[in-house]
Amino acid sequence: MNPDYSTDFPSLKDTVDAAEWRTRTDLAACYPLMDRYGMTDMIYNHITAQIPGRHERLLINLYGLLYKEITASNLVEIDYGGHVHRSPATAYGINRSGYVIHGCIHRARPDVHCIIHTHTRAGMAVSAMDCGLLPITQTASRFHGHLAEHAFEGPAVDLEEQARLIADLGPHNAMILRNHGLLVCAPSIAQAFNLMYQLEMACRAQVDAMAGGIGQIRIPSEEVLARSAHLYQPGTRRPYGELEWHAMLRWLEAEPGGFPRHDR
Repeated sequence: MNPDYSTDFPSLKDTVDAAEWRTRTDLAACYPLMDRYGMTDMIYNHITAQIPGRHERLLINLYGLLYKEITASNLVEIDYGGHVHRSPATAYGINRSGYVIHGCIHRARPDVHCIIHTHTRAGMAVSAMDCGLLPITQTASRFHGHLAEHAFEGPAVDLEEQARLIADLGPHNAMILRNHGLLVCAPSIAQAFNLMYQLEMACRAQVDAMAGGIGQIRIPSEEVLARSAHLYQPGTRRPYGELEWHAMLRWLEAEPGGFPRHDR
């Protein structure tokens, strides 16, 4: 018998509570938004979100779907250990790396509601640079003094790596996975998307600036960088991402292009 790799999944809207459905629709919107901004890697990578009111339960993508195919109803419910508790009837499963990386962070950081991990070209390029992310733009200054690093240990399938990953992340909400990619975590899906968008743009700007090859790259003073980074921190002005999220949803819903509705 051939495996069932169809993507015609029934709606779960009437089978989950309102809080979970809202999380599902927001997470399902985040996936195609990442696709539209060029932050995807075929069927790889993950965005996870905590299910409100459900102890140690997360939503994650099916391993085999493109980001633009993700909907509220085809997200998979797992626990922090990667055990599947609710999934569409399909031959698609989940990727072990998803819960090895994401599960331990959700467990260790109760302030985290959403985690995004990417393998973008610019993110991988900066992750391979000895200098790491340089604070050469206003966008990059957001991460000055607030960016963790974790050494590459090969594909993330070893549970023993989790302790080192958590120790390296510490209290930060953004991290460069050396020779690998980028990771962000935040109290909401909206804030996580905004954080990853800016981290990605900072990496792209650095790669472009270095490729220019004309003279020295200018870095602002430590005083200016510290003040700029402070202005982006939670509680200083506003939670970045919440205001922007509504605009992102309007854009996603208004533009055609073959993307399935995220709210089904």
